[in-house]
Amino acid sequence: MPQFEYSGRDYSGSLVSGYVDAGTAADVAEKLFGDQVTPIEIKEASGKPEKKAKAAARSRMDIGPDATVIDKANAFFGLDKIEIDELIMFSRQMYSLTKAGLPLDRAIKGLEASMSNRNFRRILRDVIAGLENGNTLATALGQHPKVFSQLFLSLVHVGENTGRLDRAFIEVSKYLELEKSTRKQIKSATRYPIFVLVAMAVALGVITVFVIPIFSDTFERLGADLPWQTVWLINTSNFVLNYWPHLLITIGGSISGFRYWLGTERGLLSWDRRKITLPLAGPVFEKIALARFARTFSMVMASGLPIVQGLTVVAGAVGNAFVAYNVHKMREGVERGESLHRTAVAAGMFSPLVLQMIAVGEETGNVDDLLEEVADFYTVEVNYDIKQLSDSIEPVLISFIAVLVLILALGVFLPIWDLNSAAQG
Repeated sequence: MPQFEYSGRDYSGSLVSGYVDAGTAADVAEKLFGDQVTPIEIKEASGKPEKKAKAAARSRMDIGPDATVIDKANAFFGLDKIEIDELIMFSRQMYSLTKAGLPLDRAIKGLEASMSNRNFRRILRDVIAGLENGNTLATALGQHPKVFSQLFLSLVHVGENTGRLDRAFIEVSKYLELEKSTRKQIKSATRYPIFVLVAMAVALGVITVFVIPIFSDTFERLGADLPWQTVWLINTSNFVLNYWPHLLITIGGSISGFRYWLGTERGLLSWDRRKITLPLAGPVFEKIALARFARTFSMVMASGLPIVQGLTVVAGAVGNAFVAYNVHKMREGVERGESLHRTAVAAGMFSPLVLQMIAVGEETGNVDDLLEEVADFYTVEVNYDIKQLSDSIEPVLISFIAVLVLILALGVFLPIWDLNSAAQG
């Protein structure tokens, strides 16, 4: 059996390479997709990689040696980010062009000329170069894993193999539209709390730095006995004024440490496990992940992707490392020959509704249709819960503000009242 050398990118976008014994290059590609690796180049081990293939393997963040100063500045400040709206439009246009029977290279060249995003145009030029080098569309798109998700690539891969590439792109556009709607609802629900918290932080900063020191000097000159609320406010203000560089370093270090911890596999898994148990917001995060699981699994099953490979794709699309971990355990159970329903029960994260739908789907052979119904149900639930979340957070914020105002009012005005009473007496 011949040996093939491959290079590709895993789900995190890291470049990986190695050797695989297989009958054909197509078998190697199928195995890599099953291992959640997007192949960039597959060739027999005896040859040397071509320079063009190496150049085409650049990730999205590597803008290339021919990039202009504007391209480098946009990449540095994150202004070249490809938004989900652009991916939706790209998917819809590719659906129309492939359905009309236009060759892929001509279709993508036309889209590349009409793109306003400079980075997206550069990526499409790389995709065209990959197609001209003989790569499949999924492989060419897979050179940019930070732009095209594993689900996107897997559906395109299945569409190419089944001759239904147009269907793959319309399914991708539907999924991206639902994802956009979910993100918009989350932003809408968190906009008000974030605004209130930022306003409170600014107000507290102004009071601590500018207002309290003035009152502190006044009280010190008068030599009055101060209540504990005032003493606490003055000590807090003095601490901030005297040690603000240390506070900034501590806050910056804490944020950097937290981001580094989230960048580790163990840290992200632990955080996502805790996130779905948070009060108020935890159930919303959990239902969003389960809705993504059901929607994505329905799509990959309907596309004809093997269930083991499909579960790998689903794990990369749920957006929660803890849920993804359980999906990977489901895949391992299926690989051992267990039924999908049994592995889902063993995962312990699915509601009775999902388990029942999976069981009925396995019996009737309609897992994809029933999971789509589950996804629709969870989508409605998420919409309702997000609205309820806004209503639930508001009294919590009001109570928090009331406590702060009470402390500030007592700390500032109690000494004034005491001084006024003493002067009148």
